Amino acid sequence: MTSAVVALSLVGCGGGSSTADGGNSGSSSENASKPLVWYNRQPSNSTTGELDKEALNFNKDTYYVGFDANQGAELQGQMVADYIAAHKDVIDRNGDGVIGYVLAIGDVGHNDSIARTRGARKALGTGVEKDGDIDPSPAGTNTDGSSSIVKDGKIDGLDFTIRELASQEMKNSAGATWDAATAGNAIGTWSASFGDQIDVIVSNNDGMGMSMFTAWAKENKVPTFGYDANSDAVAAIAEGYGGTISQHADVQAYLTLRVLRNALDGVDVNTGIATADEAGNVLEEGVDYEYNEEDRSFYALNLAVTAENYTDFMDATKVYEPISKEVNSETKKVWLNIYNASDNFLSSTYQPLLEKYDDLLKLDVEYIGGDGQTESNITNRLGNPSQYDAFAINMVKTDNATSYTSLLK
Repeated sequence: MTSAVVALSLVGCGGGSSTADGGNSGSSSENASKPLVWYNRQPSNSTTGELDKEALNFNKDTYYVGFDANQGAELQGQMVADYIAAHKDVIDRNGDGVIGYVLAIGDVGHNDSIARTRGARKALGTGVEKDGDIDPSPAGTNTDGSSSIVKDGKIDGLDFTIRELASQEMKNSAGATWDAATAGNAIGTWSASFGDQIDVIVSNNDGMGMSMFTAWAKENKVPTFGYDANSDAVAAIAEGYGGTISQHADVQAYLTLRVLRNALDGVDVNTGIATADEAGNVLEEGVDYEYNEEDRSFYALNLAVTAENYTDFMDATKVYEPISKEVNSETKKVWLNIYNASDNFLSSTYQPLLEKYDDLLKLDVEYIGGDGQTESNITNRLGNPSQYDAFAINMVKTDNATSYTSLLK
């Protein structure tokens, strides 16, 4: 990923500045020029992963805010491999010379889920190349090692065979992905079928990981590795949860609203990001985040959370000190949706952080919670975009950017 400082100055949105009570009745063309941030789910083709450049360039004040999915995925995979190496004397529960793991896949069409599946398989040596990259497809059941989707792997310096015993997309009957309850049911099925062959559990996120941990792994002392550094997962490290990855949600939440604030104020997009604002808020590029100019995307950088450092991450909703100072700006109104109100990371970590930063950045944010299944459940509640000054959008499916932009044209 290339990292660059944004060198353009943004002009504040004209769109007929609205009041907080929604009294404005601007035109659709004005709405189309208002600041827009895609966050958490990058506009892209859910099959190929190709970015939707039209959505990312909807207007001059459009950006994406997320995290470096590949860096985080590789970090998670390495965390699992390091744990296995550090516990080589006890990790093989049935002594068969095979370290078996099961993998909870969040959403087969989501770039982050694809990256995390690839990251785990790369670090554990179980990945099979397909179309120039590791195949991220669910393997189903693979207790005998005969799958064509994954292969038996090795970790340098260890005599064990590493085998992905089973993996599946955690999608419920209503169509919601990243589903924690489905993951809890899956570990029940897997443990009943091949219990003491399971030495490690890997999950694309903490919501699913914690469901599997509480349902079976904790009692059976099987290390479980997730992603997101949700507060309950971090606390569970003291009880045997193997580890998680902080995607620097504090930085992401700040960037989501900061980019909008800067556009609304007509200042350089780097204000309070790469360069300090008047209050002293500033981030360190290359440490806290990276910016990809071509993709118009800000990516927070990830941190591994393990037994060695988990006490530093106990409060996932704590404001990040370098960006904790209140700005002096006119209050503006923002429409922001969360694709699934039941998503553990978004509801328990991201939104509480957003709610803290909206106060600091003087933004009156209306939070819309979706059902995690259909865009219409969200878009139906954007009936009058003219009453808002800016928009932050978290799609159900990464392909569906036009479901939102069509309402602003």
